Amino acid sequence: MFHVLVHYHELALKGRNRKHFEYRLVHHIRRALKPLNHVHVDALQGRIRVKFEDESAWPRLEQQLKRIFGIVNFSLTRSVPLPHDNPDLTALKAAITSHLPTHSYETFRVSAKRADKRIAKTSMEVEREIGAAVVEQTGKKVNLSHPDLTILVELVPPEAYFSCHRESGPGGLPTGTGGKVVSLISGGIDSPVATYRMLKRGCKAVFVHFHGRPYLSRVSEEKVQDIVKLLTTYQLHSRLHLVPFGEIQSKIVLNSPPPVRVVLYRRLMLRIAAKIAEQEEAWGLVTGESLGQVASQTPENIVVVNQATTLPILRPLIGMDKLEIIQQAQAIGTFETSIEPDQDCCTLFVPKHPQTRCHLPSILRVEEHLDIPALIQQGLQESELMQFTH
Repeated sequence: MFHVLVHYHELALKGRNRKHFEYRLVHHIRRALKPLNHVHVDALQGRIRVKFEDESAWPRLEQQLKRIFGIVNFSLTRSVPLPHDNPDLTALKAAITSHLPTHSYETFRVSAKRADKRIAKTSMEVEREIGAAVVEQTGKKVNLSHPDLTILVELVPPEAYFSCHRESGPGGLPTGTGGKVVSLISGGIDSPVATYRMLKRGCKAVFVHFHGRPYLSRVSEEKVQDIVKLLTTYQLHSRLHLVPFGEIQSKIVLNSPPPVRVVLYRRLMLRIAAKIAEQEEAWGLVTGESLGQVASQTPENIVVVNQATTLPILRPLIGMDKLEIIQQAQAIGTFETSIEPDQDCCTLFVPKHPQTRCHLPSILRVEEHLDIPALIQQGLQESELMQFTH
């Protein structure tokens, strides 16, 4: 039997709500690992244990754990019995010295943690005793500041676990603890990163993509589907609403002056997304906007766009520059898909000189010439729903 010890950080600060967050994390780990055979997930004291029988399952298990929000790090460990009333370290020392890495190292340190403070020996005493055994067995030197090797020991009666390597998780909060949000997803770089950042805060995302058909091809839709598939590896199940926006844009073009059309597009998108959020029982909308990046993202235009809905509009990238956004897109794996050429509705019927400082009264006067409820209904009726499961 193999063991993985999973650690969290932010959950431990939740006070009376800690048990709820732990439960959601355990539940999500079980769902994520369900396709693997003979895997068992248990909550221990201050950590989570994953037990599995088939060593060949480790690469897939490791890959999935790296995508589970709430996990700060995890280790593939070995274990030996550790009676609570008599914590003799003889068996533990023998197991550690016989399973030390074969790669070259000159210095080491031992880092021990006790899950139960009633264990007679303190963490420091355990570190000293195991360290002395390693020195005696290998002749290596102890270096507490910058060791070549760190031996990780966790005393969780009735067993003691040890390993020499720790993998990083994504951190954040468990999926679902932040409620449900609707993400306006495009085929570009920004909105997938914005969605990822909200997933990391525990939100469950429902996706809405506005495409340019019948005037443009399906390329942007195909890109978005690939991006949603990737993001689904974090939340395991996703819903994607595909809303045709080309005809709606053409009606706006016929009844509005060119400089304000971009803001009108954005306001109508938010109205349609808000209706979908109502259907999906979501509490907010997510966009990939960054302050000052394009004409619709100036302070004045953001204020005007906000007035289109009473739902909270979440902009996780608002203070990030393009280079920072690109770096995160590369880190999460969406960048290569996002930079593929496509035809996006954002480029359809865009004026040469969009207004950067719109005022709400003037926008409302323009919208009097548009049948806003009918346009919203058109978008909702013609939308398609796709579902993805990891």
